[in-house]
Amino acid sequence: MESLINCTEEQQPSSVMTNSWYNQEACRSQKAKCAGGFVLVHAGAGYHSESKAKEYKHVCKRACQRAVDQLRAGALAVEAVTAALVELEDSPFTNAGMGSNLNLSGEIECDASIMDGKSLHFGAVGAISGIKNPVLVASCLLTEAQKGKLSAGRIPPCFLVGRGAHDWAVGHGIPPCPSEKMATKFSLSAYKRNKRKMELAEKMDTGQNQAKKRRQSSENENGSGCLDTVGAVVVDSEGNVAAAVSSGGLAMKHPGRVGQAAHYGCGCWAENACNMNSYSTAVSTSGCGEHLIRTMLARECSTAMQSEDAHQALLEAMQNKFISSPFLASEDRVLGGVIVLRCCRCVEAQPSPNIEAAMVEFLWSHTTESMCVGYMSAQDSKAKTHISRLPPGTVPGQSLAIEGGVCRLMGVVD
Repeated sequence: MESLINCTEEQQPSSVMTNSWYNQEACRSQKAKCAGGFVLVHAGAGYHSESKAKEYKHVCKRACQRAVDQLRAGALAVEAVTAALVELEDSPFTNAGMGSNLNLSGEIECDASIMDGKSLHFGAVGAISGIKNPVLVASCLLTEAQKGKLSAGRIPPCFLVGRGAHDWAVGHGIPPCPSEKMATKFSLSAYKRNKRKMELAEKMDTGQNQAKKRRQSSENENGSGCLDTVGAVVVDSEGNVAAAVSSGGLAMKHPGRVGQAAHYGCGCWAENACNMNSYSTAVSTSGCGEHLIRTMLARECSTAMQSEDAHQALLEAMQNKFISSPFLASEDRVLGGVIVLRCCRCVEAQPSPNIEAAMVEFLWSHTTESMCVGYMSAQDSKAKTHISRLPPGTVPGQSLAIEGGVCRLMGVVD
């Protein structure tokens, strides 16, 4: 058991990070006691209008509170991150679960995944319809996989898609929800508007000019305003990390399309510290799924976080592994965003042998016009939220913003 010694110390969002707490000799890879834990969530990398900023911030606050309530009750990171995602999926303002984008056929197909840094197990669903909270299916897949092999030595699935994913979910006690009930007035009106634009484009000139106009229409509709995937990263009181992500996908996507939110190493990543890694890391992404898949951005950012300077490492990863990635050389605009959490146990922060201390460094970066985030420790009375925006005059998809903070968590081991 642990009792609180001092409240969380947080660094306000800043474009310049300092790592004065870091000491390679003092930070050890053993499990950190995190005095209740910490959560960082995002409501997507895309465009968040000022008129809806209050709603986006509010849902991020609720998601943080849900996760912290779980942490305070003694839940593990994977349970807390699931609770945060359920709250984000239930909001009609996010492109996940309720209110997701409709595909070309006017249906909702969702993607979601979750990763447990302690066991390194992963669960995901792609293009699933008729399930209100896709993350619950992904979490259930992870849990079932942790139980071991099925009858006759069969390997349990970690990734299911379409009808098979839906039937598996219902068979494991997750209630179905008619797709029409998951659509909102906003998502339906957006679908009708997008469909009209596509129909107009198809009536234009034929041949190359028609193909060009179709591409332009698709680029406009799938621009940074449509990329509001949601996600969360958590560290619990034992130092375990977990990450999750959920998305309704791009507007007017082809039926059956599976985005980064369901792909291993692309939508989320979580890995506890071990002999090879000094830090526990957790990452959740958002943006154009195809860009994130082709760069495996979640895994790349997690690997980068083992460097001494987290801010510089994330900056270089976003620039070299994403914007300037050779896998995306043909793209004019590379759109995406990440939230990153890393933590370690620091001996230098301990005033006495019976005090456990951990440093949690949290960052977010995006190439889209904006990204909405929220964060909270188990010692905080309420979550803090922030809408990060690219600097004026910069070009989305060609520039990036990076911000974050440091959180020191301390507790006494009874």
